[in-house]
Amino acid sequence: MNGASREALTAARERLDALTDSTSADAARLADELAAVTALLHREVGLRRVLTDPAQSGDAKAALVQRLLGGQVGGTTADLVSGTVRSRWSQSRDLVDALEELANIADLTTAERSGTLDDVEDELFRFGRIVSSSTELRAALTDRAASTSAKVELLHRLLGGRAKPVTERLVTRLVTAPRGRSLEAGLESLSKLAADRRNRMVAVVTSAVPLSDTQKRRLGAALGKLYGRQMHLNLDVDPELVGGLQVQVGDEIINGSLADRLDDAARRMAS
Repeated sequence: MNGASREALTAARERLDALTDSTSADAARLADELAAVTALLHREVGLRRVLTDPAQSGDAKAALVQRLLGGQVGGTTADLVSGTVRSRWSQSRDLVDALEELANIADLTTAERSGTLDDVEDELFRFGRIVSSSTELRAALTDRAASTSAKVELLHRLLGGRAKPVTERLVTRLVTAPRGRSLEAGLESLSKLAADRRNRMVAVVTSAVPLSDTQKRRLGAALGKLYGRQMHLNLDVDPELVGGLQVQVGDEIINGSLADRLDDAARRMAS
């Protein structure tokens, strides 16, 4: 993706992160429903063109999504898709690619919550190697004449009980809905998503006043340096907060000035 689509995907991923960072959100259901919407828009070319038409207002496109999906998927999924179609997309296919990526990220979130994300990343990598080394297996999984049920059954025999449920779901979705990609390219993309997710940390930031975009970028960069990993910020405002800022990363709470904290970290590293 490039240009407007890249910005739209970034915004969509941030909305998804905000939803799935809440433990009350059912990430597995969200993944399934987003995958169903992806399949719908892949089939219905005219519909996805309407939903990415720059001549249509964002409100009109969001309202259409609500009419189409209302009662078919959960409210969380419908709202997420509605927000996504409000953005500007360079090509109609980019919207479908983005929704598919969101579905995969939602599934990876379930692995993250259960502490199995490292296993899923490793299993995706190893399965990719197996496919690359087995012409017979690759042919069976990519055979257009083979039924979907036959491919699902084959994957279940290969992965069921041997790999994490998230791994099996991701691979099954890729094999049954390749959308023109090679199996190897799809597995590589899934492995990259898992690696990106594994290197991500969440910081819950509470400030006395709303942070500006510049402050958020600087804070994210500073925390990334401090923890050595990509940092996603969940922001909240509490006017009564003493000290101006509180940051929580995992079980660690940083009170007061971030500058003081970073100075302390620098002193510890130098000693």
